[in-house]
Amino acid sequence: MKTSIFSILIIICLTTSNFAQENEEAKDYWASVASLDAIVNSLYAVISGEKGQERDWDHFKFLFHADAKLIPAGKTPTGKYQARFLKPQDYITTSGAWLVENGFFEVEIKREIQTFGSISHVFSTYQAYRSAGEAEPFMRGINSIQLLNDGDRWWILNVYWTQETPENPIPNAYLPRN
Repeated sequence: MKTSIFSILIIICLTTSNFAQENEEAKDYWASVASLDAIVNSLYAVISGEKGQERDWDHFKFLFHADAKLIPAGKTPTGKYQARFLKPQDYITTSGAWLVENGFFEVEIKREIQTFGSISHVFSTYQAYRSAGEAEPFMRGINSIQLLNDGDRWWILNVYWTQETPENPIPNAYLPRN
């Protein structure tokens, strides 16, 4: 009986210790969801990195609501536009290795924000580079980011984006003024 009680106490202590450690790690991310600017900046920062640099996918997932979607949209080889709907883990699975193998820096160059009550929409124009030192982007596009503030923190609900193409250039209204 003493052995069973002792074993149960050890399991409780280990479980409590793991829970406290997980909560402590999550607390490290709280500053990244404390404001609208912080969460959008964190979204860009967490997916960006040099070739071979692992990304902090726990931080990435912390930014998103449990029902969030990442929605890339683009033209298919047949010329039709379509959207794919991904959960944050799907994005990690489909793009995570590519980001590390190739290097990828997504840099916001213009932001427009609309807010009503607890919801916000951010139209965020970006440029992408394979390395932080590159002068010319290899890609540009616009992220449409929908967010919710639940009173405690900001959550990303959706990131819906498309890349610029020769037939679909980014309008001047969404580019920084020179």
